[in-house]
Amino acid sequence: MKNILLKTKDLSKSFSSGGTMQHVLKNIDLELYEGDFTVIMGASGAGKSTLLYALSGMDTPTLGTIAFGDKVISGMNQDELAVFRRMHCGFVFQQIYLIDGMSVMDNVLAAGILSGKDKKEILQKAKELFKAVGISEETQKKFPTQISGGEAQRAGIIRALINSPDILFADEPTGALNSKTGLDVLDVLTEFNRQGQSVVMVTHDIRSARRGNRILYLRDGVILGECSLGTYVGGDKERHEKLSAFLKEMGW
Repeated sequence: MKNILLKTKDLSKSFSSGGTMQHVLKNIDLELYEGDFTVIMGASGAGKSTLLYALSGMDTPTLGTIAFGDKVISGMNQDELAVFRRMHCGFVFQQIYLIDGMSVMDNVLAAGILSGKDKKEILQKAKELFKAVGISEETQKKFPTQISGGEAQRAGIIRALINSPDILFADEPTGALNSKTGLDVLDVLTEFNRQGQSVVMVTHDIRSARRGNRILYLRDGVILGECSLGTYVGGDKERHEKLSAFLKEMGW
């Protein structure tokens, strides 16, 4: 039995647009579990990113609760949420947001030092993570504008992992990358998940979605269905067929 990592009850998000209320998320009850690679799919405008931002404390729900263990984060103020995110969450976005005026290594170290940990400890962990994803010491010394998109995204993943987050949130992490580079990034996420890292990823790409063991399909702010795929194995034809059939059933 897996431990529940995060739980929502009646999670809703609405906003006013042109005098009309838009209901982006509608009474979502959801449990996320330790060690899962959870993938959130759905058509454009379904509420995927809104759900991700709400789960991670980057956005506040209009109604409902979000509980992380025994902490109800949906009731926290902005300062409390900032501390929560820094201590428990890692983030990988389609746009990588590395700071151009800092080396790749310093981008990662800055994220670690903000957590208040010892700099030597952070440096050692950063070196281990860079080695794990195949980024050389020479590349670590370069500025973000001097490296490839794939290297930058892998560095972004390291930055997200430097504080040992309980959950790694990824919003379309391969969306701005070519096919080969995107696969490299998915391999990195898959390997860290195999090592026990919990991942929640939003994607519209079936190739990326296959990496998840649990697929949630969102439509009009509601979880329409979910599909269990088990542990990822490359070249698994049945896995692809099962996911394709599920997405067809969902109206993908």
